[in-house]
Amino acid sequence: MSLDRAWDSPGRAATLVLSGVAALVVVFLIVPVLVVVPISFSSSQYLEFPPRGFSLQWYERFLDSVEWTGALWVSVQAGILATLLACVLGTAAALALARSRFPGKALVVGFLVSPMIVPVIVLAIALYGIYAKLKLVGSLTGLVIAHAALGLPYVIVTVSATLQRVDERLEHAALSLGATPWRAFRHVTFPLIRPGVIAGALLAFIASWDDVVIALFISGTRSGTLPKRMWEGLRSEIDPTIAAVSTLLVAVSLALLVVLELLRRRSARLTGAQDG
Repeated sequence: MSLDRAWDSPGRAATLVLSGVAALVVVFLIVPVLVVVPISFSSSQYLEFPPRGFSLQWYERFLDSVEWTGALWVSVQAGILATLLACVLGTAAALALARSRFPGKALVVGFLVSPMIVPVIVLAIALYGIYAKLKLVGSLTGLVIAHAALGLPYVIVTVSATLQRVDERLEHAALSLGATPWRAFRHVTFPLIRPGVIAGALLAFIASWDDVVIALFISGTRSGTLPKRMWEGLRSEIDPTIAAVSTLLVAVSLALLVVLELLRRRSARLTGAQDG
């Protein structure tokens, strides 16, 4: 009996070990950021840590460079368009999967979320083979479609999880009162699943914003994204401009994650209020 209790409730030593491992993982993930951010404000002409002085010259150089700002604009365009496409398709797919039962449903779900599971390099090679035949390599359209496929699973997962907490009878009541399916979705279902849609959109944008592997294969020279430009810069020129761009990328991703956490807490409060 005592052995069972010891197994069910880990002792102080096990808790300390787990806490130590978690702390090491956090340090491993954060230390590179703590190195890159100070370098981006360095007055030195090379990547040097710790920096000798404080300067904003590398941020100014980034904003004055046509190549860097052009890559930024491509990333913003691709991210927004891919997010919109992923939200429309992902929300529709989540609704169809939640409201219907058919043979092979699990197989369809696995196929739709496969971009989240399959290694990105495999997806990039497959897309390049298809895009080469369709002449979409190097086009913004091809990049948007690829990034939408990358963000689609996040929208499906978050919207599906939100739909699990929505009472389907509310939609049926709206239909019985004469509302069309579109009006019932717009005025009843969508307001209830809006937090899940927004959360999925943020995750889809982050997936597009941070992608470098797919962009290396299919973006070409005319639609190079910011991460792709950083990759090329590391190979040809090593100056703190890359650190400044990295800091901006991290700042945007961090801000979106904070918004995502706020949405999660708001959704949890609303769910608790409805349950109460």
